[in-house]
Amino acid sequence: SSDLFNVAISACGRTGQWLSALQMFEEMARCEVSRDTISFSAVISACEKGEQWQSALELLGHMDADQVAKDTIIFNSAISACEKAGQWQAALQLICDLGASRVQM
Repeated sequence: SSDLFNVAISACGRTGQWLSALQMFEEMARCEVSRDTISFSAVISACEKGEQWQSALELLGHMDADQVAKDTIIFNSAISACEKAGQWQAALQLICDLGASRVQM
């Protein structure tokens, strides 16, 4: 179930295992387990903690393709990943995207 995957992805993120979190997230698709906002939030947060800003942005882009709603927590994690990597232009673009989106702040 997606709940079990989400818990495991969150645990990987908390322990700095961003690559394991990403692999587990990808396994969800292979197993045809639905990936929801919680799944994306957990894996983007893991990427943020691992300073993997490019992966975080790529995942954010996949949310549209998967028709999964974005929330402020997800945007904040992606912005933080960019900030930690010194990618201020990408962080500013995300702030603009957040402002243009229909996400409740």
